[in-house]
Amino acid sequence: MEYLPLLQVASQLTTIGIIVGAIIAFIFMIFIFKYGWIYIQALASGAHVPLVQLIGMTFRRVSAKTIVDGRIMAKKAGLDLSTPQLEAHYLARGNVLDVVRALIAANKANIELNFNRACAIDLAGRDVLEAVRTSVNPKVIDVPDPSKGKASIDAVAKDGIQLRAKARVTVRANIERLVGGAMEETIIARVGEGIVSTIGSAKSHKEVLENPDEISKTVLDKGLDSGTAFEILSIDIADIDVGNNIGAKLQADQAEADKRVFQAEAEKRRAMAVAREQEMTAMVEENRAKVVLAEAEIPKAISQAFRDGHFGVMDYYNMRNIQSDTEMRNTISKTDDETKKS
Repeated sequence: MEYLPLLQVASQLTTIGIIVGAIIAFIFMIFIFKYGWIYIQALASGAHVPLVQLIGMTFRRVSAKTIVDGRIMAKKAGLDLSTPQLEAHYLARGNVLDVVRALIAANKANIELNFNRACAIDLAGRDVLEAVRTSVNPKVIDVPDPSKGKASIDAVAKDGIQLRAKARVTVRANIERLVGGAMEETIIARVGEGIVSTIGSAKSHKEVLENPDEISKTVLDKGLDSGTAFEILSIDIADIDVGNNIGAKLQADQAEADKRVFQAEAEKRRAMAVAREQEMTAMVEENRAKVVLAEAEIPKAISQAFRDGHFGVMDYYNMRNIQSDTEMRNTISKTDDETKKS
């Protein structure tokens, strides 16, 4: 009877052990089902990744398939990339497969590119695989960029004639300067500036039309790829056309502006003359008023002279006769003038 409780306890422990073992086996089967094929694939490809590391990737939120695929590609290409390296780049939000492909392409093309530099380029937002491809196979950049809505680079020669040019720049990616180097927009801007400067320094537009390759040589000698992620191989003038006569237009505009200035000055002088005329008219009227006032004083003076005895009646009659005689002479002279005019 004393052994019965012990048997019951042993039976319960056995049941618990079986349940725990079943749970462990179930979890193990889940991991085998999830990681078994990846583990076998890596093992068969010679890029062995321990199962423990594959399970740990789940807790680190790393895609085990991406890491294993990257290791397999690198291993088959003869590159030795460790799992922690790939995991670190994945956790930094990098594109692991593109970095591996870029390293493989660079290795095949004998381009010096290590894993750290490739990761830096990728994390900087640059397409590292496209950069390697451009380094192997140069690309052509149109100047100006058609997508910006501008059809040509317009410049004016010293003779005032406008020229419209289009260029094609062949560039090759410079891996060493890809991090921190300027991109295509800078190349387009510099080449456009060089074209404008070269055409503007030409004495005649005919010189440019006769030797368009001089533009390419001049612009290429300026080292426009300095500080950029590219190396300029060639600059070719694809098309050059004659535009407007900007010099003549500017001269016409200047002449029109000068005419308006002179007209304004003439109008100013005319207004001053009119104002002066009005002032003189006002002065004449003012003087006439003064004369009238002065004439009004004469009768007063004559009356005072009569009172004082300085002026007699005969003197007054003689003065009136003289005035009448003067008025008659003035009337006769005016009549003669009118007769001559008619």
